[in-house]
This record gives sequence, structure tokens and C-alpha cells, in this order.
Amino acid sequence: MPRSAPPRVGGSRFLYEPFDAAAARVDAYERVAEERWRGLERRLQTIETMLERLERRLWLAVFGVVGFVLTEGIYSVLQIVP
Repeated sequence: MPRSAPPRVGGSRFLYEPFDAAAARVDAYERVAEERWRGLERRLQTIETMLERLERRLWLAVFGVVGFVLTEGIYSVLQIVP
């Protein structure tokens, strides 16, 4: 016949309920995994922001080179026409 828990009169639940180490370990692992996931998402967001900035700089450089080439082309055409 199973033993019944002693009647609760007051105090902490830890005095009456057994501690489940496996569940505590799983909970701790889940919290650690969640924190690592948040850190990974934060780092990925930082990388995405850096890539967007780099892309803007590259397009600015491309447009600068195209503008320079067009300016030189127009200048050379104007020099040819008397």
C-alpha cells in the first residue's frame, strides 16, 4: 500500500515534495538553450546590419565610378566637338 504524504500544515513545499533532479536539469538546459538562441539571433541581426551597410557602400562606389566614367565620356565628347 503506498504511503500518503504527511498532511500539510504550513511551511515550504520543498519540505513535503520530492525534488526531481531530472526535471530541474531539463529546465536548466532549456533556459541555457533559449539564452544561446537569443544570443545567436542578436549576433545574426548585427551581421545583417553590417551587410546592409556594406551593400550601401558598394552601391555608392559603383555609382561613383559610373558617374566618373560618364563625366569623362561627356567631357571627351565636348572636347571633340569644335
